[in-house]
Formats: sequence, C-alpha cells, structure tokens
Amino acid sequence: MGFSDHIEEIERVGQGSNTGRDAIVIDSWRRCLDTYQLDPSKAREAVIVSETRLREHRQQAEDLIHIARSGLERLYRQVAEQNYVLLLSDRQGVTVEFLGDPSFNNNLRKAGLYLGSEWSEPRAGTCAVGACIATGEALTIHQTDHFDITHTPLSCTAAPIYDMHGALTAVLDISLLSSPILKTSQNMARHLVSSTVRRIELANLMANSRHDLVLRFAGAPEFLDVDPEAAITVDSAGCITGMTHGGAHMLATSRGLDWRKPEVLLGRSVTDFFDADVDELASLTRARLPQDRRIAVRDGTVLYAHAIEPQQRTTSVPVVRLPQSIPAMGRLGGGVPLIDGLRRKITKLAPGKLPILIQGQTGTGKEYLARIIHEVSGLSGRFIAVNCAAIPEQLIESELFGYLPGAFTGALAKGRKGLVEEAQGGTLFLDEIGDMPFSAQSRLLRVLAEGEVLPVGGAVPRKVNFRVVSASHRSLADMVAAGTFREDLYYRLNAAILSLPPLSERDDFPWLLDRLLEKHGEAGRPLRLSDTARMVVLGYHWPGNIRELDNALAFAGALCEGGLITVEDLPDHLSQGARPASDDGREAALRAVLASCKGNVSEAARRLGIDRTTLHRQMRRFGIDRPH
Repeated sequence: MGFSDHIEEIERVGQGSNTGRDAIVIDSWRRCLDTYQLDPSKAREAVIVSETRLREHRQQAEDLIHIARSGLERLYRQVAEQNYVLLLSDRQGVTVEFLGDPSFNNNLRKAGLYLGSEWSEPRAGTCAVGACIATGEALTIHQTDHFDITHTPLSCTAAPIYDMHGALTAVLDISLLSSPILKTSQNMARHLVSSTVRRIELANLMANSRHDLVLRFAGAPEFLDVDPEAAITVDSAGCITGMTHGGAHMLATSRGLDWRKPEVLLGRSVTDFFDADVDELASLTRARLPQDRRIAVRDGTVLYAHAIEPQQRTTSVPVVRLPQSIPAMGRLGGGVPLIDGLRRKITKLAPGKLPILIQGQTGTGKEYLARIIHEVSGLSGRFIAVNCAAIPEQLIESELFGYLPGAFTGALAKGRKGLVEEAQGGTLFLDEIGDMPFSAQSRLLRVLAEGEVLPVGGAVPRKVNFRVVSASHRSLADMVAAGTFREDLYYRLNAAILSLPPLSERDDFPWLLDRLLEKHGEAGRPLRLSDTARMVVLGYHWPGNIRELDNALAFAGALCEGGLITVEDLPDHLSQGARPASDDGREAALRAVLASCKGNVSEAARRLGIDRTTLHRQMRRFGIDRPH
C-alpha cells in the first residue's frame, strides 16, 4: 500500500467507513483522529526520551524489571533467531527494558525499537504498545495497521501486564523491522508474549504475597504444577487480596462480573467464587496428586488447584466483614483511568519516605487518601492526623511539638508529648497545612530538615523519624508567591503531589455512590435509590464533594421507608424541581445529569450505570437533545 492510499484509508475510517481492518485497529485510528487530533499525512519520527526522563521511568519500574528479567531473557532466546526485538514499556508507553541484536542498534533506534522509545497512542499513533494500553488486551498491530506511515514496515505484538490489584502496569512487546505480509504470521508471537506475561504476573504475585495463601489454577491437571493459567492470593480470613490477570478473568466469569473492575473482586470471600472455604482450598497442596486437586467454580466449571501456604500463616479467627476489610487499593475508587493512575502512583510512592502533598477541594477525601497511603506503606507506627486549621494559633506549637513540665501557665505537671513524637515510626498527616501559622511553619521546617523536635520549654532536642503527608484545599504555590507560606517548607512538603478531583469530575461517581449506600445500610436493610433519585444525585454538582454526598445519604437513609430512598427523602436543595412519581421528574433529572456531563452522552451513561443505547432511548422518549 502506498503513502497516499494509506492516508486515504484512514480518512475513510474517520468518515465512518469500515475498511475491513480489525475492529481494534479501526477504534485506534478513530482515537488518533478524534481524540488526539493526529494528522496521518504528517510522518513523525520515533521519539526517544531524554536520559533524565528514561532514568526516572526506569527507577519507577525497577521492581517490575527485576521480576520480569528472567522471563524476558527466556522469551528473547526463543525468538532472537527470527530477528525479533523485545520491549518492556511502562504504563506511559516508555520502553524501560530492551533486548535486541546489538548489530542492528542504529536501525532499531531509528525505528523506535529501542530503550527509551515512547509508544503511547497520543505520541506515536496506532501501535501495539499504545493500543494495548488503551484496550487492556493482547493484540498485533501489523504493518499498515499503524497510523503513522513511519511505522508501517513494522509488525508489533504486545500483551498487557497487570499488577496484583488488577491495574495495568506495563506492556510486553515483540517487534520486527520487517515481516511477512500476512498478519496471521504473528499468531505464534502473540501466544509466546501472552505466556511470558502470565509467568511475569505470577512471579510478581508470589513476590508480593509472602504472608497470604497463594492458589494457582489450571484447566488440566498435567499443567497445574508447571504452567498454571491463573492465580489468586487469599488472607487468613478467606478474603481475596490479589490476582493475576487470568485470576481476575476466572473470578469475574464465575459470577458474571466485569474483570475491568477489580474493586468488585478484591476483598470478597473465596466462597463467593468457589464451592469451598479457605481451609478446603488451603488443603490442595502438592501432598495430593494433581488429579485429586479438583475444585468447583460457582459457574459450574471444574478446575485444578495448587495451594502454596504463606510463610507466616496467622491464626484463623472469626472476622467481622466491614467495608474496611477490603484491601486499601480496592477502597481507593472505581476502575477508571484517573483512579488507576492514582493507584499506580501510590503503589510506588507509599513504601518510600518521600513527603507527599495531597491537593483537592474540601470534602474530596484527602485524609481518606492519606490513611490509604499509610496502610500501603507498611510503616509500623501510628497514623497521626493534625487539622492545622482547627488548633488555636496559640496552642499549635505545644500540640505539635509537646512541652516540658511548667513550660507555661496551665501546662500539665508531667508535660506532654507532641503529635510529631506520637507519629514516631508512622505517618504524620498535616491537614489544611496552608492554615498553619508562620511561626509554626518555621519550627516544622526545622523538624523535617534535622529529624529532631524541641518541646516547648526544652533545651535538648529529641530524635524523630516519621513520614509526613500534608494536604490543602488552597494552592500552596500561590500562597508562597503571596508571601503567606514559607517557600522552603513548601519544597520540603511537595516532593510528590497527588491531586483529588472534585466529585463532579470523577468517572467512578456511581461506584462511590454505591459504596456510601453500603456504608449507611444496615444488616437486613440495605439502602438503594429509586431510578429518579439516582438521577438527581448523579446530576447534582456537589460543591461539598464526597463529604456532602455522605451527609445527604445519611439524612435520606434515616427518612426513607424500607431502605428505598426516593426524591422526597433527599435534602430539599437536591429534590427541588424533580417530581418523583412523574415522567417530568425523570426528564428533569436526566437533563441535570446530561448538563453536569456537558452533553457527553458516554459519560452520562457511565454515571447512570446504563449503556449508551438505553440512554439515547430515554432521551428520545423525553424529547431531549444533547446539550451544547
């Protein structure tokens, strides 16, 4: 296919035609045209990031590279004679590991098949790595499947690597500079890449689950101990704590759930998915022959299982199941790109000691996020929360840093340990740090810089070691510019910045809504919303964010009958203008949801928990045009 023919085909696809390409290619081309505004007539050279950026990406992916290396080397030995190149890309599409024939380095670098190459769709157009990140599926982008004419000689096959919490964390790609014309020639490549990814995910799961029961599954006993197809981890209470991608598929299929929403799988009891409890599953060790380790899945499938006992199994005791028993990452939010990105950052940042600054409007859940960071960090000390706006200015230094006996009038006879010392070995969370008085900012800076605290009235400092997480709904950078916040303290606190969006901008709003309904429900009386009430809630702008939503549901739950919340049960400022028992009420609520989504029908459908076809049908019924 010539240059002009390739451009013409892409343009026809952009106009709505289907040219016979695989659907995954058609969808990617349309993203390139509509979402990324790429021009197929402008060839772009392959992008190799700077040494500094590459070093940053490799450092963030260091653990994965270490775990994946033996699998990559094994795969490369299998395909090297066919002139394949291996690329391991991170979630941003940057190649953090590369295996290829050194004699072809110049050609490979020019083609972008090299360490540091960036293969995200917005940067490179349709390509295997970028399309894999966008779809979460293993795929081949062969020759003229590529959007950019620069890449049409290449044939690339990629498979996603998921972490144990169900988030796509990397992509393994094998590519050829030139290949046979037929796309089916790459079927074996896809099989090899997928097999390698399965082994990498299993190794990662094993490395991060030393204290949980590991269960590996296969459809035939002959493969159980040598090449399992799926794996999960289970804690001593019988709750699922981790899974490979195959494990997520297995669990989701057994109950008709969506594997793309790991939060509906993590934290649930194994008895929800298997016809066996945790003790029965734990007995399926190598002490029994593979053919004797049969296990029935809830959808009727029979699998073979291999149980690997944890290194330190805690004593099994009855556990009260509460929402907090869900693993921290599962409680963070729904399976949407924004929250998945937040999960990836926390996974990397939490175990370290870098100070973290959380920014977001009031009520977006900044302290909730800080507690999750502490939980994931593995720190043995306590989580100490300090609301800097709530402590009177004259008391904040003594509250934070403590005081000696007789330090001031009214001081306790024994003195008092400050909140900074209370956080020893743990996390100090400074909420609304922007409201801390200037004098206390100076004292805090000294504590962070020198790792020691001087109590009020004291002369000898005390050593302290803790992780600091701070939060503010105000822009600290603007405060620094205005001279109301110390610049040197600001740079001590913002080594890493995490941003929480307002509730109205969260694509997982329906997930949050359902979790809060669960929170306020009671045993035997779960809370639920009528269709119209749900539309009203999802269409409201929520200036107070999650805190306001939480309060509104608590209020409505106390008023409603039989656990069903109607519009009449909602706070007055929500229900005004929506008549619950009429089509007019549903129409008004539907208009509100569409308006809050700025006319984006896909986003409105996601918020309402329905598909686009159903939403379009409702819009036609009520005579609603898409808002502009």
